Order: sequence, then C-alpha cells, then structure tokens
Amino acid sequence: MPISATPLTVIGADWCPDCQRTKAFLANQSIEYEWIDVDTNPEAATLVENLNAGNRTIPTVIFSDGTHLAEPSNDELVLKLGL
Repeated sequence: MPISATPLTVIGADWCPDCQRTKAFLANQSIEYEWIDVDTNPEAATLVENLNAGNRTIPTVIFSDGTHLAEPSNDELVLKLGL
C-alpha cells in the first residue's frame, strides 16, 4: 500500500476515540494528514498489523521519514513533530 505524499498518514477508524483525538490535535495544529479508515480499507488494516507486531493498534500515525507511532499521545506527537 503506497503511503500518501502528505507528510502524515493517520490510519484508524471513525468509532475510535483515540483516532478522533489524534485527528482533532493535528487539525488544531494545522497539520495536514491523510486519513485512512481500517474498516473500509483492508490493505490499511494489514499494514497496521504489520507495523504493530500483528496487533491492529489504532490510530497508527505514519510519518514521511517512514517511522510510525501507534496510539500516540498528544505529547508524543508534539515531540515527534517538533512542535
């Protein structure tokens, strides 16, 4: 599954509270991201499982440098993004 040219890709689900928090945090910081829903995209679900030792941990945030954070807190996002 190709990752977007957007600096961040957030993979999650609409029903997930942590996913909604992550999306709101990024929006409040005016950070662009691509949203991919695991419930409608089987490839994304498989990618999340591959990145997270077989676990479907969401949200999984993938950065342009190829690294990722699984279920990151806002503080972890601040550190990773240099905010």
